[in-house]
Amino acid sequence: MEQQKLRELLETLHKELEQVDSVDKNTVAVLTNLREDISKLVSDDVGAMHENESLMQRMSEAVDHFEAGHPKLSMTIQHVLDSLANMGF
Repeated sequence: MEQQKLRELLETLHKELEQVDSVDKNTVAVLTNLREDISKLVSDDVGAMHENESLMQRMSEAVDHFEAGHPKLSMTIQHVLDSLANMGF
């Protein structure tokens, strides 16, 4: 159940990332990293997350980065982090 919810959140996050239009150099880097991280989460076994704390850190930093300019995106990233935490990551 949790993995299905996580996949749905990741799909929502991916769609929201595609809608970000005004970006600076730093935002481009954050978006690129998030897209790569989402691809890893969707395609890999979620259990591999235990080995990648930096991915969780990057997602947490993305929440802060998008909080002011893209609050909906920031909230979705936070929901993904919360779901991962509920799964024990």
